[in-house]
Amino acid sequence: MIDKFAIALMLGSNSTSLLPGLNLLEKLYIGFPSGVEGIVLLLLRVGTGILFVLHGYPKMTHLKQWATALKLPVFLCFLSALSMIAGGVCLVLGLLTPLASVAIFGSMAFAAVLEIAHGSPFVARDPYLIPTGQYEGPTGKGEPPSWEKAFMYCLMLIAIGGLGPGAFSLDALFLK
Repeated sequence: MIDKFAIALMLGSNSTSLLPGLNLLEKLYIGFPSGVEGIVLLLLRVGTGILFVLHGYPKMTHLKQWATALKLPVFLCFLSALSMIAGGVCLVLGLLTPLASVAIFGSMAFAAVLEIAHGSPFVARDPYLIPTGQYEGPTGKGEPPSWEKAFMYCLMLIAIGGLGPGAFSLDALFLK
């Protein structure tokens, strides 16, 4: 069994670490709030992480179809899906939280830029107010394109990356 000291040593929290460059990781954390703040960060972090795993998995399993729809290289879509899945898992666990937030933020910022470049509005019209025949699929009206969701995810990731994972995380366990 790997003990707390060994993992902290691997993450570079000790200046005598075998990988001294990784002790810079500690500098990415401003603290590990507990109490109500820690619980709120836990809920935000875990909820956001689960959403990204759920968003990334179908993209990873249908990479070619997704890349074709976006008219982007498959490798770029792979990196985006990987950042969502791996980053989402890290957010759920509270492991390497600032790095996971930055990785996913890159994908979401790029998604927002793509929507803006396509002329999508910030907030789309309500699907129930869309004229008949527009954005309808086999199960009814869908959500029209906008960059609102990517923007909201970016804000969530900035909050998580900036405030840290909170006390209820593996980061706090290993780096506190």
